[in-house]
Amino acid sequence: MKIAGLQKLTLLDFPERVACTVFLGGCNFRCPFCHNSALVYPQETEGMAEEEFFAFLKKRFGILDGVAITGGEPLLTEEIVPFIEKIKALGYAVKLDTNGSHPARLETLVRRGLVDYVAMDIKNSPEKYALTCGLKAMDLDKIRQSVRFLKQGLVPYEFRTTVVEEFHEAADFEAIGRWLEGAQAYYLQCFVDSGACLCEGLQAPSEEALQLYRALAAKYVPNTRLRGV
Repeated sequence: MKIAGLQKLTLLDFPERVACTVFLGGCNFRCPFCHNSALVYPQETEGMAEEEFFAFLKKRFGILDGVAITGGEPLLTEEIVPFIEKIKALGYAVKLDTNGSHPARLETLVRRGLVDYVAMDIKNSPEKYALTCGLKAMDLDKIRQSVRFLKQGLVPYEFRTTVVEEFHEAADFEAIGRWLEGAQAYYLQCFVDSGACLCEGLQAPSEEALQLYRALAAKYVPNTRLRGV
């Protein structure tokens, strides 16, 4: 398992948990606004030995009670299953961040009780999905499968969209709202330029625009909120 980095303490990444965040390298998307762009190409990061990571978890048990797993895209490799099994065996709750492109692996983890919370990215309205993912074309069927599975409510979850002025407009959130109708929670996150994005020159939308987008989506997902505003 390629561990690209570790944030030793977070009070934000895992709802209602004192957690650490582990970053896994590699991604099948090339989102221009990605703030973890170094993780898209894992060979460019030094990484951390798996043994070192688990030694850290053993020492911090009782101080931390959760592990947030992010990327990159954590579900790219089937190694994620035994990796999470080891984390759970130490007594930690697990939160998984995913782009939804591996629905079968997501379902396996949920049905086996290996994840306690899932945050799935919704990049944009279906018509603009490939563009927003930095791809020439893509089959949305797997993304739709992941959305349908999470909406069954077998595990607490949220959908979330990073909102970028150059990629999103009001009509997109009307379409996303219809797509996610009835979901537990939907968050709009304002784009922040980390200085290491795949594409330069992108901008955050105005707060006024974000409030409008929230209101449009909330017609279909009442629990739609702004995050980081």
